[in-house]
Amino acid sequence: MSNAGKEWSRYYHDPGITGLEALHARFVGHRYPRHAHDYSVIALVESGAASYWYRGAQHVAPAGHVFVVNPGEPHTGEPAKPEGYFYKTIYLRPDYLARVAEDVGGRRVLQFFRGSVYDDPQLATLFSRFHKRLADNAPKAACEALLLRALAHMITRYADPLVTGVSIGRERPAVRKAVEYIESHFAENISLAELAALVSLSPYYFARAFERETGLPPHGYLENVRIRKAREFLDEGQSLAWAALAAGYSDQSHLTHRFKRFLGITPGQYVRESKFQQDRP
Repeated sequence: MSNAGKEWSRYYHDPGITGLEALHARFVGHRYPRHAHDYSVIALVESGAASYWYRGAQHVAPAGHVFVVNPGEPHTGEPAKPEGYFYKTIYLRPDYLARVAEDVGGRRVLQFFRGSVYDDPQLATLFSRFHKRLADNAPKAACEALLLRALAHMITRYADPLVTGVSIGRERPAVRKAVEYIESHFAENISLAELAALVSLSPYYFARAFERETGLPPHGYLENVRIRKAREFLDEGQSLAWAALAAGYSDQSHLTHRFKRFLGITPGQYVRESKFQQDRP
C-alpha cells in the first residue's frame, strides 16, 4: 500500500481470475492525464465524487454510482470535490467480457457500454460485494462468482453492440502509418517533425489530424504505448531499471513518476502484487 498524505492505493493482479486487475484508491490531488486503455474500466465510487472527461463531455460520478470507460476511449480522471474520492476499479479485457456476454445472451461479441455514469443501486451493491471479497483475499472461485453476477447485470442493462470504441482501422492512412511507426519505435525520442515528415504533412496539420482521429496528441499516444510496453516488460520478469530504459524512459525514477501518473500506482506496487499472487498456494 502506498500513502502520500491523504492518498493511498492498493493494486490487485490475479492471473488466476481471468487476468484480473483492480485498484482500490483514495485520491485527493491526483489527476489522471488524458489517456486510453486497451481494456474496459468499471469503477464504483464509494465516497466523495469523481469527475472525468469522456466522449467529449465532463461527467461526475458521486458516491454510490458506477462509471465506465470503453476500450480505446481517451479519458481523464480527477476529484470532483476538494475532499477527493474513494473508488474501487476493475480492469477487464475485451475477450473476457465477450465470453461473459456469450454466457449471458448466447452471442459472443465485444462488449461496449452505453452512457458513462450509472445510478443503479443493485449494480453498485454487486460490485461492492465483489471488491470486499477481493480485499479480504477470499477464494478465487468466490470472487469470480460475484464478478460474473455483477457483469451479467451490467451487460443485460447497459451493453450496446452499436456502441464501439476507438479503432485504429478507422483512421486515415497517414495517421495509421504514424501510429504503426510509434508502436515500433516507442523507445526512441520521436519528434513531431519526424512523424509529420514520415507521412508528408506539415507538423501543425499532422498534429491536429492525429488528435482528431485518435483522441490523443502524438506525444500522448507515445506515452500510452510506453506505459503499456513497460507493463509487458515487468510481466516478463524484467527489472524496473531495465523496463524503464527499454520503454524509452531516462531512468527508473522517470518511469515511476509517469507510471503513477497514468495508472495511479507505482511500478513497484504492480510488481509486488503480481509476485504475491504468483507465490500464493
